[in-house]
Amino acid sequence: MQRPTSDSQTEAGQNEQAGRNEQAGPNEKAGATGNNGPDRVDAINQLFAEFELAYHNQYYKAYPTADQLMLAKKYWLGVLKDYAPTQIVAAARRLVRSSEFLPSISSVVKACETGIGLFGLPTVREAYIEACRATSPKAAWEWSHEAVYHAGKSTDWFLLASEPEDRIFPVFEHYYRELCRRVMLGEELGAPCAAALPEQSATPLSAGENRARMRQLRATLGLPKSSD
Repeated sequence: MQRPTSDSQTEAGQNEQAGRNEQAGPNEKAGATGNNGPDRVDAINQLFAEFELAYHNQYYKAYPTADQLMLAKKYWLGVLKDYAPTQIVAAARRLVRSSEFLPSISSVVKACETGIGLFGLPTVREAYIEACRATSPKAAWEWSHEAVYHAGKSTDWFLLASEPEDRIFPVFEHYYRELCRRVMLGEELGAPCAAALPEQSATPLSAGENRARMRQLRATLGLPKSSD
């Protein structure tokens, strides 16, 4: 039985790189990278390298030849094409620390799906509660992650403080999930900065004005209309 050596793994990676334009979608051909991070092919190669080190015997039993290893890498590359390279690498490392057995592709997908914690990001619910409880000045609050601050700022601090959760939470969730996606792609959001203008209007809006503002915001984001 021929075991894949480190040379055969490199060859498999090179073959994937050479054939990537035929198999990858437009995002992969454009790089599909985090800023200065690995591309998706690099991430798959790194995932398999870490699995080899952590699950030596199981790994060689699952991928006994160089050809089988190369086919597996190509298949995993296709299945994981919707995830950022940084997500894939972080998910692999999380599984290596927690799993006694060689992870399956479904376990990697699951780790990627629930992977915002791998990047220090709180859950949407935790982020929403934090944004609602933060005191002014918002930029001086000790945020768990800058994405929470930016989501709160995009949502509007006054609306977060004044609108019922069933109306404002979907708006916050929309902004926060988009920010999480950008973070997982490797983007640096930037630290909170003090606002030049007061964070809360000196003249509170009337209930009718607040409702109109909420309707316009939800319509802009493509969210369903809420019952006033």
